Amino acid sequence: MDDIQNNLLVAIETNWYSFVTSIFVFGLLYYLARKRIGFGSRVLIGLGLGVAVGILFQNLDFETKGITTFGSIYISLIRMLVVPLVFVLVLNSIASLTSLDYLRKIGFKTFAWFLGTTGIASIIGLLIALLFNPGSGIQQAVPEGFTAREIPTFSEVILDLIPSNPISEAAEGKVVPVLIFAIFLAVAIIKIGSKNAESVKPVRDLIQSLTQILHQVVKYVIRLTPYGVFALIAGITARYGWDTLQELGSVIVTSYVALIIHFVLIFGGLVLFVAKVNPIRFFRKIYPTIAVAFTTRSSYATLPINLEVITKRLHVSPRIASFVAPLGASVNFNGCGGVWPAIVAVFTAEVFGIHLSLTDYIILVVVSIISSIGVAGVPGPAVISTTVVLTALGLPLEGIAIVAGVEALIDMGRTAVNATGTTVTSLLVANSEGEFDREAFNRDEDEEIALTAV
Repeated sequence: MDDIQNNLLVAIETNWYSFVTSIFVFGLLYYLARKRIGFGSRVLIGLGLGVAVGILFQNLDFETKGITTFGSIYISLIRMLVVPLVFVLVLNSIASLTSLDYLRKIGFKTFAWFLGTTGIASIIGLLIALLFNPGSGIQQAVPEGFTAREIPTFSEVILDLIPSNPISEAAEGKVVPVLIFAIFLAVAIIKIGSKNAESVKPVRDLIQSLTQILHQVVKYVIRLTPYGVFALIAGITARYGWDTLQELGSVIVTSYVALIIHFVLIFGGLVLFVAKVNPIRFFRKIYPTIAVAFTTRSSYATLPINLEVITKRLHVSPRIASFVAPLGASVNFNGCGGVWPAIVAVFTAEVFGIHLSLTDYIILVVVSIISSIGVAGVPGPAVISTTVVLTALGLPLEGIAIVAGVEALIDMGRTAVNATGTTVTSLLVANSEGEFDREAFNRDEDEEIALTAV
């Protein structure tokens, strides 16, 4: 009985420390906001404080539940917005068009950039993995109780994407069926509007009003980002110790080198040579998206702020942003579907002594591109994509279990690359369609987007 009471007192004490620490940091971040410190700067400060607090709590063996609770609240509020945001913005974006030919054109360009950059990401991941050879010298047993996720069949993937009950699927958080339903409605509005514009005017006005209302709600939630980033990064830092990092450090290093190369050379190159804008200015403008994606590890959670960044900082037209960004959060997986499966495949082959041929490498890249489409709307896209690739190459699925200990840390970088890829595609498509305000983008002052205020 005494042991139970002592354990309870210790739990209360350590959680009390985390709660008080959270209140102190939140007060500091609020003070910085009142002093008109920029939103992006506060996000980075919150991230830095989260790392420091996480390391401190790990060394003192304190619980972080009091802190991570605030992070969970922030994620829940973000998730609250995802389905209505995707539905209304896609509906508004497409319904505002006057031609179905235009829709087909921007749709083709969007998917071409998504799949093309995913294929390049897979090649980069493969080459860096072969260079670094992350599985060399690693001898580790497969964790007990590990069960590989079941790979959905092609027909199951297709059926899962097609809406059968949009209300039920929206309640379950299935974004892709909701997106497809919105596209059907929007196409019908365009078709009817081309014959009788007045008959659909009330619907278009309602959609535009809902869009404005949702944008205001998004601003309310996004203002909490510095606080949410602090709570999330503190929990992650406290959870993973040096033992885990050292054991699979080569996998972490290999992954981040590949991700950084793709981020700088491919994204930077596309921005410079295709869109013909300064990549340094571009990356500086989108760093709120990068920071939120890195800490939340969710493309959907990043969607609201990404839309704000694309339209307010990059000055891409709202109708391009509203089409590309929600779609990118669902099917654009440069990090999860491109870089990561390639690295895990090479790692697994090395650990289990399996030789991969040139043909295997070609299959790896092709399957990575295909699987990045097939996992749309499926929870844990990186795991599913990796499972599909390993199965296609005949590699043991136990390789996924071995890297599971550090996967969350790598997922932060993967998600940042995914979200950045969506932002880059928005810029490229808008630039090709003349819907990118280059003059506004190139202004010397870097405008703080409308979410800077508290």
